[in-house]
Amino acid sequence: MMERSRRPDQDDGEAQIPHGMSITDHEFDRIRELVYSRFGINLTEQKRSLVVGRLQKVLKQKNFATFSDFIRYVEADKTGEALDTLVNRISTNHTFFFREKEHFTYLTEQALPEVVGRMSDRDMRLWCAACSSGEESYGLAMLLMDYFGEDYRNWNAGLLATDISAHVLGIARRGVYPSDRVREVPPMMKNRYFTKVDKENYQVTEAVRREVTYRRFNLMNTDFPFKKPFHIVFCRNVMIYFDVETRDALARRFFDHMMPGGYLFIGHSETLRRDICPFEYVRPAVYRKPLK
Repeated sequence: MMERSRRPDQDDGEAQIPHGMSITDHEFDRIRELVYSRFGINLTEQKRSLVVGRLQKVLKQKNFATFSDFIRYVEADKTGEALDTLVNRISTNHTFFFREKEHFTYLTEQALPEVVGRMSDRDMRLWCAACSSGEESYGLAMLLMDYFGEDYRNWNAGLLATDISAHVLGIARRGVYPSDRVREVPPMMKNRYFTKVDKENYQVTEAVRREVTYRRFNLMNTDFPFKKPFHIVFCRNVMIYFDVETRDALARRFFDHMMPGGYLFIGHSETLRRDICPFEYVRPAVYRKPLK
């Protein structure tokens, strides 16, 4: 259970949002605890206004008079749709192709040659562990296809892409993106791996889409149900939502499900504690599992 940040002089007062709804300390604590226990997301007191601002539209759409009504609705829903709505509203899914492109350069110039050079078979296993709407996972698939070239057909080199949100996974499977999301894609790659749907939108080609397997998965699961370890894991811009203990535990689970010498990429705004991190630090936001 996450730690509460109520001041000693606070009773059960309300946080007032200008021209909007209000939330009591008790309601905010209940949302914090629910989000932390289900998703590992640490909502600090500073996020109170953000939570209210992002959720009040949902409350109005569903005709909930209070946040308590909304919380009861989430807790009672057995389909998971209410939780999906909650996590979508409080987290940020905005991304674009080849965001933080230094990672992709390092992947193709350093990590892939090193990993491939040690392999005794042609079973390359990559996991995009928080794929959001698919830009990162499809970008990785395109880079793999370019890296292996004509020899790609001789590799088992597709990748697993997971996210907690069914909504963003639906967008990812369709693979249709507005032009501003593909602005960082090199022209040759855009011509090869995208088709223009209309004036404003592009779709990832079917040849790329079939190389990515999308699954719903919660990174807070203590058991990872994977039969084989991964060579490369991307988990970027997710751990920024977690507290230190949650990040440490997640890093350990990644470590336990990776090949020796495998690479973990996290977001540039994220760090792992080097004193207890099982990975070797390589460079900012890049870690490697020791060979021994």
